[in-house]
Amino acid sequence: MKKILFGFLLTFTTLMAELQHVWATPAFAQKNIKIIDIRTPFEWKETGIVKGSYTIMFFDEQGNFYVPDFLKEIDKIVKKDEQFALICRVGSRTGMVAEFLSNKLGYKVINLKGGIMKMIHEGYKTVPYK
Repeated sequence: MKKILFGFLLTFTTLMAELQHVWATPAFAQKNIKIIDIRTPFEWKETGIVKGSYTIMFFDEQGNFYVPDFLKEIDKIVKKDEQFALICRVGSRTGMVAEFLSNKLGYKVINLKGGIMKMIHEGYKTVPYK
């Protein structure tokens, strides 16, 4: 009985493990994975964005957020069972948001650790935000 329970828990844990933490690199931007930038419009204008990424603000400049609006926008871009990546300035905001989306809502999320600043530091050339 213990083996059956252990097997069930292992399978359930594996199925629920939809969150990955990957370093943000220029090479990652070349992959065929949608990237959603959750920073603010000011930040997008300041540094530019990853070419082809989607801009959906999660936290506003005061740190406020409204999950239903964010989810509505996410669902326009990705299907719930489709893997996608989140990027912010240095990876701290995406860490929190990715955990929530993955563990609470079942999305397949990649948290890009180090964020856009790491990519820029490694020579990535962003495109202007319009």
